[in-house]
Amino acid sequence: MKQEFSAGGIVFRKDDSGQARMTPGESVLILVCQHSQHHGWVFPKGFIGDHVVGESKEDTALRETQEETGIIGKILEPLPEITYMYEMDGEKHQKTVYYYIMESVGGDIKNHDWEMENVEWLPIEEVENRLTFTSDKTVWEKAKERIRELTTDMQVAERVGFPQGD
Repeated sequence: MKQEFSAGGIVFRKDDSGQARMTPGESVLILVCQHSQHHGWVFPKGFIGDHVVGESKEDTALRETQEETGIIGKILEPLPEITYMYEMDGEKHQKTVYYYIMESVGGDIKNHDWEMENVEWLPIEEVENRLTFTSDKTVWEKAKERIRELTTDMQVAERVGFPQGD
């Protein structure tokens, strides 16, 4: 069995559409992408160290997010790792993925690479239904409430005039 290690991001940004939302965290959009080969909707991720020898998990997550989606992220905190099995060309693979909650700090989804055929920002309440794979839905369950907490804390800090850090 082949073992693989990847890292990626669950990226959020504020919904700047001007729509009024009553529930804390509901004015948040989440980045999802559709893979060009299997056409599944996923979070961006990629192999650790496949481009840079000795690349850290965090650097891989940031690089892969930007390459696959065109979005520049800032890591806020790690999520628990996800491990799953899959089979390709008759060979079993065990894959461990290290995801990070990220805030979007720049970029444009139009600048995604060939690995993704579509990249979209979705309202937080639509993400689970769009995701294709159980592994992504599992990490989303862990990330969703934490993102709501983080964004609610950010909104409170903005209202009272506290800086958001660098």
